[in-house]
Amino acid sequence: MAIEADVNEWRRRAAALTFRNQAFIDGKFVDAVSGETFDCASPVDGRVLTTVASCSERDIDLAVAAARRAFEKGLWRNMAPKQRKKVLLRLADLLIENTEQLALLETLDMGKPIRFSTAVDIRAAAESIRWSAEAIDKLYGEVAPTSPDVLALVTWEPVGVVGVVVPWNFPLIMAAWKVGPALAAGNSIVLKPAEQSPLSAIWLAELAVKAGLPEGVLNVVPGFGHTAGKAMGLHRDIDFVGFTGSTEVGKLFLTYSGQSNMKGLSLECGGKSPNIVFSDAPNLDAAAKAAAFGIFFNQGEMCTAGSRLLIQKSIKDEFLARVVAIGKTMQAGDPLDPKVKMGAIVDEKQMNRVLGYISEGVSAGANLVMGGSQVRSETGGFYVEPTIFDDVRPDMTIARDEIFGPVLSVLTFDGVEDALRIANATIYGLGAGVWTRDLGTAHQMARRLESGTVWVNCYDASDDTVPFGGFKQSGIGADRSMHALKKFSQLKTSWINVAA
Repeated sequence: MAIEADVNEWRRRAAALTFRNQAFIDGKFVDAVSGETFDCASPVDGRVLTTVASCSERDIDLAVAAARRAFEKGLWRNMAPKQRKKVLLRLADLLIENTEQLALLETLDMGKPIRFSTAVDIRAAAESIRWSAEAIDKLYGEVAPTSPDVLALVTWEPVGVVGVVVPWNFPLIMAAWKVGPALAAGNSIVLKPAEQSPLSAIWLAELAVKAGLPEGVLNVVPGFGHTAGKAMGLHRDIDFVGFTGSTEVGKLFLTYSGQSNMKGLSLECGGKSPNIVFSDAPNLDAAAKAAAFGIFFNQGEMCTAGSRLLIQKSIKDEFLARVVAIGKTMQAGDPLDPKVKMGAIVDEKQMNRVLGYISEGVSAGANLVMGGSQVRSETGGFYVEPTIFDDVRPDMTIARDEIFGPVLSVLTFDGVEDALRIANATIYGLGAGVWTRDLGTAHQMARRLESGTVWVNCYDASDDTVPFGGFKQSGIGADRSMHALKKFSQLKTSWINVAA
């Protein structure tokens, strides 16, 4: 069935959707050991989609044991690279073949517009898995330059059992960014999706087995962070955890590692990214569009959201007017309507958090120039208008904290040094944008911005060929590229005395 449809057809398909709602351990769908479940409600209209297995420590133990057995048995890690590649390529194909089902799960589970679930999320997840598959036989070892009587081999070995903890804003993409390279490196995995959006991860496990992944290599345990997530962080038989989420929870995983077995960690955490527009930007219309999409895409629920817009003073009024005009075309609407560009906030708790920050901005004296309210409350869902604050000072809470919602703070600057001072005055360092036609300015800003990625004359551009990670309290380590494969691997030296 073609995925092109109007809002009524998408609603019909959504109503007919069935859900997998159990844990997936050792190749089987199972209930939580306790029998407990939690409601999985849709932010689109507040209705409960299904009840999902609420896994805790005992379930994590079972999943880790299954992953360890699979790893020690070696059916996956010892499989010839070209055969492992075939399995992951087949998994990528299955994601594309199931685009409609998976896109609906993403939209219903966390509120993103169906136009982006189909065109962005599922495609990007499949491309990430496919890139990891193609990288399997590209990670070479080394022969060290030793004396003639010694052969010293340096090889990349899988770390073992990998715990993967992913957020709710891009459930399938974030899972693919970690599951793909971890599997490519030969590991076994225990995946815990966010409790707000567990459905696509459960479906991913089933597709992986269909693709030919041996039982026990990929296990999915839905549950809450303070139970299942904490149990993973403290588990002494998990060798490495790949995490994406808040800085607050990332720090907990650092603690868990120290309290348990010093497991390796990769942490992609929060952001408060500056998007910096100089008066000589080559195309102010393109910059304005990027500024609006940089904060309102995915309802602003992005770690790289360009939530701080820094505009050079001489063009502030003109440029801000352009951003406001584009923002007004991105009003929150029914995520199942293919025309809608901004959907629902993931749940009521997050919506109230966003509204609380908006109230804080007004109280602090920032100028609310657009939005600022909850909308569509009659639907039972959770929607916030695209919101823009002008006259924001760097010391204001809305300019410091990661809001994770459609709230833009506009600040002004005089020149390069002023822009750098404001942009770097944050605990975060994930992404930053710079708009200028001056090569010297672009180069200086790119070198001096304290950020894992700097976009020049674009925003939030990406590719699987480049690493994605942060500076400062935005995290440790990187997803994507060959660096991700190495992250889920460890170096081994084999020192062979050939003269014996």
